[in-house]
This record gives sequence, C-alpha cells and structure tokens, in this order.
Amino acid sequence: MKSKPKKPNRRPRKTTRQSQRPKGFAAKNRVRHKPERKQSRLKRQVVPRTLKQFFSMPQSAQDLWNLVVQVPARMRSESASLRKVARELGLTSKQVLRLGRPAFRKLRNGRYSPRAADRLLRILVLPSDKGLVEVAVNDSRQATVIGEYWNAVHRYLSRGDAAELEKFRRKRVRTASGKRISLLTDLDELGRQASAGVLRFESLYGRTA
Repeated sequence: MKSKPKKPNRRPRKTTRQSQRPKGFAAKNRVRHKPERKQSRLKRQVVPRTLKQFFSMPQSAQDLWNLVVQVPARMRSESASLRKVARELGLTSKQVLRLGRPAFRKLRNGRYSPRAADRLLRILVLPSDKGLVEVAVNDSRQATVIGEYWNAVHRYLSRGDAAELEKFRRKRVRTASGKRISLLTDLDELGRQASAGVLRFESLYGRTA
C-alpha cells in the first residue's frame, strides 16, 4: 500500500501593519515632498514705474535696471543684436527680456528687435541752476532728447562750440509725472559748473550722489 506524500508545512504569514492597511492607504496618505522653488533675484525684481519706486529698490537692483534700459537704445543707435549689446553691458539676453520685455518685439526668425519707442522708466541726470538733478522719464524719445542735449553740452565744454546747444534753448523734456522741464543752456552757468567739477559724472544713468 502506497503512503500518501507528506504536505509541506506552511508557516502562517506574519501580518504587518502595512499589510493590514486598506488598499490605497499608502498612496493617499503618502507625504509628498515638493521641491522648493528657487526664485531668482530677477523673478523677484520689481519693474519700477516711478522715481519713488526706483529709489526704494536695493542699490544692486537699481544698477541692474540702469543697464537693462540701455540695451534697446543701443540696439537702435548701433543696429546691434540683443545678445551683443547685452554681453557688452555684462548682462544676458534672458535678464534683459525678463525685465525689459515690453521694449522688444519677437521676429519670425526667433530673434528680438527693439521697438521704435518704449515706455521703460529711465532715471537720467540733468544739469540745473542748482547742480545735477535726477529726472525720471518713461518715454525713450524723451531719453533720446536728453542724450543729444548732453552731447551738445560736452561739445561746448570741450571745443567751445555752442551751435548744437542753441537748438535746445527753448526745448523741454516731459518727465514720467507729466512735468515739463527746461534744459539748461546758459553758457556762463554751464561753464561755471564745469569749472567747479559739478558736471563730472561717469554715466548719463544713475545717481548723482
């Protein structure tokens, strides 16, 4: 008589806490660790609209903004590319577009071209009967007038040629607040301030102090 084969001894499975949980419990209650979003300084950068907003920014942000607003103007005057001008100013195209995007239009080939005029805020230096003052303009055409005026001032101070300066005798520039400011064309006053070193500054943009 044949003996029946012995059945292997099966040990009972140990139930763990995890196996006792209902299906979907782990997926539902799993703690998801979302990666922290690193916001760059550029993303947090406030685009200034007024003189007060500009001076409320940190000095580093003011310096960055003053560089960015120079890009579209130089692209127009030099017929240069965004990448070239940005690199010469120590910036990247990404920085310029992130802060000054309204001043550019994207072409079909993917490149960017400066608009004929833009409304970016510019803080520019002007001579007055009380010395240098900072003026906020939000029209690139007004900024161009101020730049041409300074060229005429430098021409007079360096060569004694006041012909170009005469063109600005009755000209005014409109500020961001809508106020119209006359340009200083008094030759004696300009000469006096130049002799006193008042008209010495490194850039048309930025602080007088």
